[in-house]
Amino acid sequence: MSQLIADDTDRALKAKHAATWALGDYPAVATEVIPRLGQVLVDAAGVRPGDRVLDVAAGSGNAAIPAARAGAEVVATDLTPELLAAGRSRAEREGLALEWRQADAEALPFPDASFDVALSSVGVMFAPHHQRVADELVRVVRPGGTIALASWTPAGFIGQMFVTMKPYAPPPPPGAQPPPLWGDEDHVRELFAGRAGAVVTERRDLPVDRFASPEEFREYFKARYGPTIAVYRTLDAVRAARLDHALDELARRFGLVDGVPSPGTAVGGTKAAGAGGRAMERQYLLVTATVLGSRMG
Repeated sequence: MSQLIADDTDRALKAKHAATWALGDYPAVATEVIPRLGQVLVDAAGVRPGDRVLDVAAGSGNAAIPAARAGAEVVATDLTPELLAAGRSRAEREGLALEWRQADAEALPFPDASFDVALSSVGVMFAPHHQRVADELVRVVRPGGTIALASWTPAGFIGQMFVTMKPYAPPPPPGAQPPPLWGDEDHVRELFAGRAGAVVTERRDLPVDRFASPEEFREYFKARYGPTIAVYRTLDAVRAARLDHALDELARRFGLVDGVPSPGTAVGGTKAAGAGGRAMERQYLLVTATVLGSRMG
């Protein structure tokens, strides 16, 4: 009976996650705010023509579509069917053939060792049970194949945005781990210990020049980014105004002040652009790992 309750609870949690990411317009965020990140990941993984590639928690295909452009045979999976539909439409406009499948990153519907490469661009980090995800990535990639991940770091802008929203959000379900932990090198190495060799990590900054002011950033995310929308839906007017102020202050702390980042601003290893620029750099952890020939566990 306890297992049935656990299964029901997990299904409800995953349904909530899928609904959250369907809010707003995440495909716009992917193409307008972080369009370069998917190609960076494909390049880091060394995707080649003919490779069989799995993009996990693919969203609307920020990494899957560049992998297909590189000549790979790509399967893109996500919990949220609305995001897959947006990705499919985008791929069709480019004349690219990909397979799009609704799937849970913690229980992938594929045989062992069925892919050469597994990718995830700020995707699997939002699954609640990190070890399950890592085990599934290792399971579906052939020995000698590559896992490549890009995840927001705890100290970077998006990691700090989640910290800022946390006091206003409902408590996470028991056992769920914070998404930005995937941006912590020690945490990732522990997840893949004994399962993947040559785990290489590198902190990088992604310049984002989409916003001219803290208020523009805040309103954009309130309208388009599912997790932000979900938090605001739980707030009354007073608490919503407080979160508005907190998000504006976060943007200023990372250098965005009326379109001109403060010279020399550096928070959590993230440097703002010089005076006259508009770039806010979002720190992420790039991870590449080679799956071992003999599996433990």
